[in-house]
Amino acid sequence: MDTRLAELLQLLDLERLELNLFRGVSHDIGVPQVFGGQVLGQALVAASRTVEDRLVHSLHAYFLRRGDFDAPIVYQVERTRDGGSFTSRRVVAIQHGQPILTMSSSFQAPEPGSEHQASMPDVPPPEDLADVGELSAKVLEQVPEKVRRFFEHQRPFEFRHVRPPDYRKPEKREPVKHVWFRVVDRLPDDQALHRCLLAYVSDYHLLDTANLPHGQPWFELQMASIDHALWFHRELRMDEWLLYSIDSPSRSGARGFARGSLFTRDGALVASVAQEGLIRERPGGWQGTRPPGAAAQGGAP
Repeated sequence: MDTRLAELLQLLDLERLELNLFRGVSHDIGVPQVFGGQVLGQALVAASRTVEDRLVHSLHAYFLRRGDFDAPIVYQVERTRDGGSFTSRRVVAIQHGQPILTMSSSFQAPEPGSEHQASMPDVPPPEDLADVGELSAKVLEQVPEKVRRFFEHQRPFEFRHVRPPDYRKPEKREPVKHVWFRVVDRLPDDQALHRCLLAYVSDYHLLDTANLPHGQPWFELQMASIDHALWFHRELRMDEWLLYSIDSPSRSGARGFARGSLFTRDGALVASVAQEGLIRERPGGWQGTRPPGAAAQGGAP
């Protein structure tokens, strides 16, 4: 397996301390503090390890504080309910004696039913697009050093924008974004693992969509995730291309709101996402926040 993906799977493989208590570590992906998707993915792993024969179908989380790279994160799971068809769990992520994230999640036993779904947007296939990591050296020279670290980081995901942004001089455009992505190598046939990985990567690309109509350089903004919701509709594979179709209906009160739909290549809608985050306009605002596509862990300061 590709070493980048193996490291991510190891990151999600939490240590069990007690029946409902787990511990995880953090990885530096080139942002100033713990990546919010990491904490979200680890929290879902913790909840999933207390559930048998049911898959997560929804989660709702609040980011409360910034995570510390140098300290472990403890995940405390509350077994809220075990019903005939549905199971509920609540997870608190704790660092230095304080909660940094709370998450509620619901799991369902397999059950058939009637179906319908929204249509997939008509966009070019991923093979016709460049990976976001293929920025030229000339472009990298023109962004701040701390931002450059993010682009130079070797990620376990491929991201291919249908309409690549200009990170140096962004143009004002409609708040809509389409991004193809997948992990860089093959994964085992474990649907719970694929859903935890989707929770991890779903924190990319959402919040900066709310900045597109304003044409502001993201390294002059202070941005951080506040809350995050994710619904799983159908089975999915993270080692096959998924289209992340994102729009932002509103930005106001120093907050941006974005929602996303995730489709397989053949058009199946597998998941939906919604997120609200802090967007403060201040020169040099990226100091202590996040670069494009990677939301910072922690609530608004």
